[in-house]
Amino acid sequence: MGAGQLLVDPVEAAHRLLGATLNGRGVSGIVVEVEAYGGTPDGPWPDAAAHSYRGRSPRNGIMFGPPGRLYTYRSHGIHVCANVSCGPDGIAAAVLLRAAAVEDGADTAQARRGESIRPVAFARGPGNLCSALGITMADNGIDLFDPLSAVTLALGD
Repeated sequence: MGAGQLLVDPVEAAHRLLGATLNGRGVSGIVVEVEAYGGTPDGPWPDAAAHSYRGRSPRNGIMFGPPGRLYTYRSHGIHVCANVSCGPDGIAAAVLLRAAAVEDGADTAQARRGESIRPVAFARGPGNLCSALGITMADNGIDLFDPLSAVTLALGD
């Protein structure tokens, strides 16, 4: 199962990402919460809340494809957030990964998130997900379906 499964509208892609396994640097988790974003006003899925709504820019270019790429940005200049590009190449769409349930690497996630954080909350929230899995701004644009990538994604059946 690969990026071809994400050649769909962002809402359908969001459904397909639920239950996927996200593998980061020494931590893996099951995606349990997502949020779909469309694109430009003249595209098939106009979405004024999307970073791509006003068109392609150096910041949001990954949202325009190809599908299966990691789009990272900073929320409020602090927290790294991770999105998965979807839809046809050249059309803006992505799905924000809002939360995951850590399956492997809990000790590493705990070290990244802090000793006071309960395991159920390691990857709860977009910024916490990236922190727990070691996703950084340097990961922007990587192919999540390339087994050699630092961050990978495995979709379910």
